[in-house]
Amino acid sequence: MSLFEVTIPLVFLFVVFGLTVGILFGFFGMGGSFFVTPALLVLGHSAPTAVGTGLAFVFWTSLVATLAHRELDHIDYRLGSLLIVGMTVGIEIGKRALLVLAGFGLADLVVSILYVVLLAVVGIFVIRDGRHPALEEETDVVNRAPLALERVYLPPMVSFHGSIDISIWIVSLIAVLIGILSGFLGVGGGFLMMPALVYGLAMPGAVAVGTDIFQITISSAYGTFVYGQRGAIHFAMLLPLLIGSTVGTRIGALLTDYLNDAELRTSFGVMLLVGSVSVASKTISHTFDIKLLHDLSLTLLLGGALAMSVAILYRGMRNIRNEQTATRR
Repeated sequence: MSLFEVTIPLVFLFVVFGLTVGILFGFFGMGGSFFVTPALLVLGHSAPTAVGTGLAFVFWTSLVATLAHRELDHIDYRLGSLLIVGMTVGIEIGKRALLVLAGFGLADLVVSILYVVLLAVVGIFVIRDGRHPALEEETDVVNRAPLALERVYLPPMVSFHGSIDISIWIVSLIAVLIGILSGFLGVGGGFLMMPALVYGLAMPGAVAVGTDIFQITISSAYGTFVYGQRGAIHFAMLLPLLIGSTVGTRIGALLTDYLNDAELRTSFGVMLLVGSVSVASKTISHTFDIKLLHDLSLTLLLGGALAMSVAILYRGMRNIRNEQTATRR
């Protein structure tokens, strides 16, 4: 399929897909290329094209979401600016590594395996913490993480949005490492950055999401530029995705104030696990030519995004009604 060709049913499908993914992105600070890149891989596109299109999608989606979160005062611009520098450096490193692997014909397999492992590990960790919030327990490793980072004294030290005092060098290192994965996997880095901000820097969930999306806007713009120079962006699929996501991201961003952190973490973790299973099914189906697993992969990816978006809308509207009822009383 040409980078400028797509069928009418796929146009409609990707408009709806963009809407649901936009809701997830605005709500979680992730979900853009996290879904788009695997979807293009499942549809048979090369890893560089899937990665480039994913980054282009997440750039526009994150720009819309950033404007919404700015209105809600969810962005720590000082932290976001520091993350942008580190992420940009990391994306360049990750992009070069991916192109080297693509030259050996190994890019698709390595990208798929990394997706499966990272999404599963982070998803299980976040679900566990959402069901049993660990930040309240002094002995839990999640609570000890920010304290351990705070003990690393490498001036200059700074505090972001009232969280712990931490070395700028530690924050920069985290940003570079996540940037490498972002450039390599074609994601905005949100499914790794958001947990890093919440668990590593002890930031409130809504502020972590807003700041994460702010840095993604700039870092993904750079990623889009470098992949676009190589002609690795599928414009025919990108445009309908952007139409749907423009509406969805504003809806998702507005709902972040109406679900508590435990609900947000659990939902976030479930989406990561769905993505892990989907990519695993795709990888096995391509390796052993099992069409059933290929169809299952695409169904999980699209169906999971739709189901989670509906669940977020339902819970968000329910909490808004409850809040309005309590105010009237």
